[in-house]
Amino acid sequence: MSQEVQFQILPEEATDDAFLKERIKTELHISNDDFTFEWKKRSIDARKKIIKLNCSFTVYSQEETPETGISFQPKNVKDCPPVAIIGAGPAGLFAALRCLEIGLKPILFERGKDVRERRRDLAILNKEGIVNAESNYCFGEGGAGTYSDGKLYTRSKKRGDVEKALQWFVEFGAEKDILVDAHPHIGTNKLPQIIVAMREKIIEQGGEVHFGSKLTDLNVENDQVKEIQLNGSEWFAFEYVILATGHSARDIFELLHRKGIQIRAKSFALGVRVEHTQDLIDRIQYHGRLNDDYIPPASYSLVTQVDGRGVYSFCMCPGGIIAPCATNQEEVVTNGWSPSKRNNPYSNSGIVVSISPEDFPGKENDPFVCLDFQKYIEHKAWEAAGKTQKVPAQRLLDFVQKKKSVDFPRSSYQPGIVSVEMDAIFPPFVVNRLRQAFSDFGKKMNGFLSNDAVVHAPESRTSSPVSIPRNPETYEHIQTKGLYPCAEGAGYAGGIISAAIDGMKCAEAIKEKISGGKLY
Repeated sequence: MSQEVQFQILPEEATDDAFLKERIKTELHISNDDFTFEWKKRSIDARKKIIKLNCSFTVYSQEETPETGISFQPKNVKDCPPVAIIGAGPAGLFAALRCLEIGLKPILFERGKDVRERRRDLAILNKEGIVNAESNYCFGEGGAGTYSDGKLYTRSKKRGDVEKALQWFVEFGAEKDILVDAHPHIGTNKLPQIIVAMREKIIEQGGEVHFGSKLTDLNVENDQVKEIQLNGSEWFAFEYVILATGHSARDIFELLHRKGIQIRAKSFALGVRVEHTQDLIDRIQYHGRLNDDYIPPASYSLVTQVDGRGVYSFCMCPGGIIAPCATNQEEVVTNGWSPSKRNNPYSNSGIVVSISPEDFPGKENDPFVCLDFQKYIEHKAWEAAGKTQKVPAQRLLDFVQKKKSVDFPRSSYQPGIVSVEMDAIFPPFVVNRLRQAFSDFGKKMNGFLSNDAVVHAPESRTSSPVSIPRNPETYEHIQTKGLYPCAEGAGYAGGIISAAIDGMKCAEAIKEKISGGKLY
């Protein structure tokens, strides 16, 4: 019978299999070498000056072999009941893959382009500052995560089978390390080919994937979805529609509202993206230890309370790059990503303030109140940057001390930066909380509050500012049968893995409804 064992080691010991085997023998009181082992989990413990690695292993006797069960078992679904899936982000793709397993035919409609064509539009955005409203960092095959990092960490362990979602990524080409690392990460340079492999499998098994196919209308009769319209012209009959459109598909919220399908304002977070050198973050987090082959580039997670409101780090990218993530020309939006090796010389993270409908007295019941505020800030940033895709920026200490920056050390933001005081973009209830939070973070991380760090604005697409209410048991919209609001765009997930899990669950809910409560 296999056993599990946990202990701490030095990072440089982790690559020495002979050492690990002897340590396992000691921990489990094994007297011989008749066993094998494999990594189960690992994480860095840098709380003390001597950095340790938390290790967990599965140990097998000589007669046993590690389980290599197939995690993904698709069927040919060409003639199975059809399901329309709107959006080819992680929620839509994993919903489609789950459909292949349980006997539904996924027909996936994506407004944007495939990953190869999409890359060209991102190059134009970075070099020329021209935003393609249908093909950008948010819209296109793979969704926002494809070209903005591929982080797979989630706290949503209770929402579903995290391990299964990770195994599926491995099935389609990800490194097995994502099954082991405490904060798994694929990297923007590797994720696109994984997404392509998923698409090819969907088509191979009888599903369909259509690009340049934007949902523009719904036909609902007697509170039941009957048809969907694509690109303002063609209508297609569907009684089951998974709406996996992501947090930036504002036109979908407007469509639902126009059709009388209930939506609600939702709290979200908004702020700035701060960039330091990676060496500085390593020096702070690793007690001066730099350029080390045995430990990964350091990250951080920060949170504080200011005037009763949370301010926290979001989507921290070690060895990363700040990217332009607008979905329309007259707005500026930032986000961050890292390549698989996280070897860029800079690190960046969103530092954001919680925003709620109650921040706008008299408008709390307006479903668009938070979305309108998000759009207002993004447009102000565009105006402040000279009506370009350059980003308003300020040295960090200058920001805290309310000084306009006269020059900058550098920025990884390719379209360029413009010196702007953040007070010209954010209202006092946001900017004052950010200032206090940075002061608090400087006390927690000695050296963090530095004028060598640069603040970029805004970080505004942390999550959807609108929710689409659904029945928690059936996953259907609370008033519209056959409509399954899904993942980030509906307010039910945050990040690749939680979105993927939500997509799978929506597919399962449809199958259970069709088969009278039986999944298979």
